[in-house]
Amino acid sequence: MERAHVRTRIKFCGLTRPGDVRLACELGVDAVGFVFAQRSRRRVAPEHARLLRRAVSPMVSAVALFMDTPAVEVRQVMRVLRPELLQFHGSEDDAWCRQFGVPYLKAIPMGGADPSNLTEDALFGAYPGASGFLLDSHAQGQAGGSGHAFDWAAIPAALSRPAMLAGGLGPDNVHDAILRVAPWGVDVSSGIESAPGLKDGERMRRFVEEVRRADMSARG
Repeated sequence: MERAHVRTRIKFCGLTRPGDVRLACELGVDAVGFVFAQRSRRRVAPEHARLLRRAVSPMVSAVALFMDTPAVEVRQVMRVLRPELLQFHGSEDDAWCRQFGVPYLKAIPMGGADPSNLTEDALFGAYPGASGFLLDSHAQGQAGGSGHAFDWAAIPAALSRPAMLAGGLGPDNVHDAILRVAPWGVDVSSGIESAPGLKDGERMRRFVEEVRRADMSARG
């Protein structure tokens, strides 16, 4: 990607404990993600999401993640969580994603992806209403959060909308990933965990430090 920004945005995803949410906000992340996909090990119930929402600091975006979730369940989560952004990982089309009236990111499965489907025209043609895209390592029909990276060479050379890099990122490789790919933002879940859904405070701190170090290196 062509770097057209001076600061890489950070999203911590798959949070399940209020203390982890508070620490993420203290570390200066831009967004915290809560998973409502049925198959995820990090899934939280809408009732628990209410407690997590109270831990989110002002100026930090709450993101709700779904994967082929029934519309009635999406609306239930929205009433409780009041997310600033939705994130869809399934077979949802653009019209379905737009029906909720909240900006959305569409996850693009990069694992085994057909390069012809990864051009800017193809992505924007399929999802003209998307505020941005999340490029993840899962294959079509699979859930994210695998902890595995994909071949970054498959990423389109330039996208005119924000693109988040995800999949296999952690404190040990996010610096190099940012310098190689120049994403608008990075999304991490398993790379900052001690167990699925349980974040590790030291790894969270190191991840943010490495992102900031990469931004400084990119600015020269």
